[in-house]
Amino acid sequence: MTKLSVNINKIATLRNARGGNIPDVQKAAVDCQHFGAQGITVHPRPDERHIRYRDVELIKPLIFTEFNIEGYPSGRFIDLVLSVKPDQVTLVPDPPGAITSSSGWDTIQHKQFLSDVIAQFHAGGVRTSIFVGTELKFIEAAADTGTDRVELYTEPYASAYETEREKAIAPFVKAAEVARDAGIDLNAGHDLSLQNLRFFRERIPWLKEVSIGHALISDALYFGLENTIQMYLRELRQGGERRA
Repeated sequence: MTKLSVNINKIATLRNARGGNIPDVQKAAVDCQHFGAQGITVHPRPDERHIRYRDVELIKPLIFTEFNIEGYPSGRFIDLVLSVKPDQVTLVPDPPGAITSSSGWDTIQHKQFLSDVIAQFHAGGVRTSIFVGTELKFIEAAADTGTDRVELYTEPYASAYETEREKAIAPFVKAAEVARDAGIDLNAGHDLSLQNLRFFRERIPWLKEVSIGHALISDALYFGLENTIQMYLRELRQGGERRA
């Protein structure tokens, strides 16, 4: 079963727009877990425009499901992860002012840097994942860093899904096969939605985890958070059943 990790950054964005503590980000994390999410993802950025570093510290003791912290491995980020000790850290190459993640790592150019960071996290008992595109050479190089997983950046798939889904999925299937052959596990995330999730899961049945935030939280405005999480879980289950 592919796990669903709910990224709650957008809930923090709404809170920060008004100040105060409404909506309550900590409660949202607990509620997502209660409603069936198998993971909670947060992505603190240097300007703390959505999830704050303190949020990360407060959420950790409240949840028993998998906790995934995403971010660029600056010194402050590394210190946070080693202090909180989540189940997983996902390394993304975002510059400080990025609105959202828009590309994967060049794991050839940054191989030594990533290897050193991953060694620190492994010493702290934290599983690692590297955010990558579908360039096969970067996935192969990611395996050489010692990472446990890679997370495929799925925006190109999501953008092309409606018009040419077979063409859109093809490079992701190949990339997933290369990761599997290299002995590393596979996650995926960015713009996955109720419309395109099932097909992605059908074509890559060994997918370990998807991290979904913007689409899921947006859908929750219409369907409610509990119902929306169940809808996403249903897409993952049915994708696996159809493949079987």
